Amino acid sequence: MKKNKLLVESPFNFDLLGLIAPLKDYKMAWLINKCLGLELKKAKDFQMEFINKPTLIISQFILEKEHGFVQLLRNRSYPMGSQAGYLVPELKAMDYFLLFQDYTCEININTYIDTLSSLGSIQNVVKLDINKIKSRDNLLTY
Repeated sequence: MKKNKLLVESPFNFDLLGLIAPLKDYKMAWLINKCLGLELKKAKDFQMEFINKPTLIISQFILEKEHGFVQLLRNRSYPMGSQAGYLVPELKAMDYFLLFQDYTCEININTYIDTLSSLGSIQNVVKLDINKIKSRDNLLTY
């Protein structure tokens, strides 16, 4: 019997920042809101179910814009059972991901990187290339 494969290309039309900051998720969202002038709001936790792996429950904060969104995702899942998983397992060092989708070009990502880097609570801010992340499909939560 002939087998057919379905190949799905997902659009990754957003910018991605990786943040290293040992803060609680609500504190991180508050800090980003305060320093960047955003209004991220707590959204329902994102759940990813796998066949042979534990379910991931990821905390998320979202600011919906008319032409895009800003989203803060925690990398480490809430523990289910004995251990917690990661949204992007190959980047375990990252505590949070900040996604920017802006079709109006009103967001200047370099300004955001400079502002976040100047905060003492955030240890590191890195602009990530989405195409180099193996499990980038996990970031499509919106």
